Formats: sequence, structure tokens, C-alpha cells
Amino acid sequence: MNTIFNLSGISVSFDRHTIKQRSLRHALGNIYNRNGHYKTQALKNINLSIQEGEQVGIIGRNGAGKSTLLRVLTRVITPQSGELHIDKSKHIVPLLELGIGFQPDLTGRENCYLSGILMGYSRDDIGKKIDSIIRFSELGEFIDEPVKNYSSGMYARLAFSIATDVRPEVLLVDEVFGVGDEFFMRKCIHRMQLLMHAGTTVIFVSHNLDFLVTQCKRLIWLDQGTVAMDGNSDEVAASYRASQGIKTNNGNQIRKEISGIFSRS
Repeated sequence: MNTIFNLSGISVSFDRHTIKQRSLRHALGNIYNRNGHYKTQALKNINLSIQEGEQVGIIGRNGAGKSTLLRVLTRVITPQSGELHIDKSKHIVPLLELGIGFQPDLTGRENCYLSGILMGYSRDDIGKKIDSIIRFSELGEFIDEPVKNYSSGMYARLAFSIATDVRPEVLLVDEVFGVGDEFFMRKCIHRMQLLMHAGTTVIFVSHNLDFLVTQCKRLIWLDQGTVAMDGNSDEVAASYRASQGIKTNNGNQIRKEISGIFSRS
């Protein structure tokens, strides 16, 4: 099995400029930093490997470093230290923010082609997919309207449809399933399941722990920028819930319930 991502000693910190003092803590901190800068350590000495075909969930509280880790994997963020090795032969598609790169004055159809090209596909590739993208998005005649006239739900539907219809080999997903009503959300999850069953490597960031337990065999729990636990999804979820004082759910029962819901969608 090929290694898609290998991280060794990865650390990321951000240098923030305190334009306005918002708390006594910040003010006292700046006594020791006259330029008004302070460091936020987002990731600390991360060591991970993710293999081809794995479905991995990343969990943790707000500010734990989950989204930063995904942005490191897509090279949006460059670590200050450590080594990152990525299998460049694989086509990696990030779903970090739905609709990023859309041009508001272009139509939905035109943005399909633009987004596809930004993902590394040719115009002909997207042309072969355009009908299924439109059909899945359920936009109908609105596909030829400028996206600046779209609702946020329409905008997100189109972006999700483009990113998942191109059948990526590696998909990075950051909390993007609130893309419409309940029925469309079911379609999205069903499509994700099809991609995973076809062997797509998927890395999820989500606060929906029940969803991650049902979809991923492996969970990585981040806590204040470090890996608190990495392993079997049921075991990691139970430990995480215990640390938060949350009652542990029955993972197998949740899997049965969710499988039943989406088999009827």
C-alpha cells in the first residue's frame, strides 16, 4: 500500500499582529513583545502517515489545529519545521471551502469549467462531466445565471458537485456537509460513500463525531496542536468523548442507523 502523506516533526505557528488590545492578557503579553506581535502555535511536532485508500477522520475542539493540518497537506500552509512528503502522482482535491475560486460575474456553467481547470483538469474533461455536475447540483436553469445571484445553498451545491464528480484520487474535506436541505445532504454523503468504496483516499475534518465513526476506520484526535490519540475510530471516539464528559455511543448501532437512512435516500 502506497503512502500518500508522510509528516515528520511538522510544526506551524502564526505571527499575529495585535492591532487593538482586546484583553489584559494581550496587553501584558506585549510588554515582552514591543512590536505587538505574538506567536500562536497551531501544530506541534506532528508525526503521521496516511496510506492510499484510507478514510481518516480528524477530530478535536475548536482551535485544536484540524483545519491547519488539512491546509498543510494541500500546501496552502508551509510548516516552519519538519518534513512533509506527498505522493505527487495522485490527484488531490481539497474541499476546504466550498466555492473558493468562483468568479461571481460568471455563470454557474462557466465556473464549472474554471474550477475544473484550477483543479488540474482539461476543458474536455469537464465538458464530459458537465451534464452530471448540473444534474447532481439540482440547479436546473439557474446554471446559466451569474453565481453572484445564487443563494449560499445553491453556491455550495455547485461547488460540491464539481469537486466530487471529477472522481479525485485523494479528497480532503473540511466541514462542508451543510450544503442544503436534508435530502441534498443525504445525496452528498451517499456520493462520498461511493467515492470511498471506489478506493478514494479521504481525510475528513468534522465536529460530527457520529458521522466520522460510521465512515472512517481511523480517527486522529488533535488537542492544542498535538496528536492526543491516533487509532481505531471507536476507541478514539470513546476516549475523546470521555475527555469531554460525553456519554459514549454505540458505534455499531450508529452505523446500522445511518446505513438504513442512506440506503433509502
